[in-house]
Amino acid sequence: MTGTMSEPTVAPQQASLPARLALAEPDTGLRRTDGAWWPRSHDLGDELTALLVALDARWGSITRITVDGGMWPVSPRRMTLVGRVVHLSRCGTAAGRHRICLLSYGIGRCDLLVVPPESPPDEARRLMDEAHDMPSSLGIPG
Repeated sequence: MTGTMSEPTVAPQQASLPARLALAEPDTGLRRTDGAWWPRSHDLGDELTALLVALDARWGSITRITVDGGMWPVSPRRMTLVGRVVHLSRCGTAAGRHRICLLSYGIGRCDLLVVPPESPPDEARRLMDEAHDMPSSLGIPG
């Protein structure tokens, strides 16, 4: 049997809700974490489109993503998201726990704390605030 296997595709229309995201101000020096992201589910395909759309203006065309293998147990090796192929890898170490690393060619890297989707809103707000030291009003519904 011959043929080619295509990567999963997620259309931008599926990102009906904006990403719940809080980012540190750009150009404020080196930091370990650039912000925090609170996805709505553990379905990486559904969640990444909204995240990439939200980060596009600041980080450009993100082409590589490393995710926590424990938080995202199912993830393909690559996906087509917002019109581009994005390569995914899973990290199984404690250093990657509750983190996502996004790489954009020519721009650099964005490291985000991932707040578990099932987190209560108050706890999620606290974690997002601590991740970047910004007011809790940024992109987090009340």
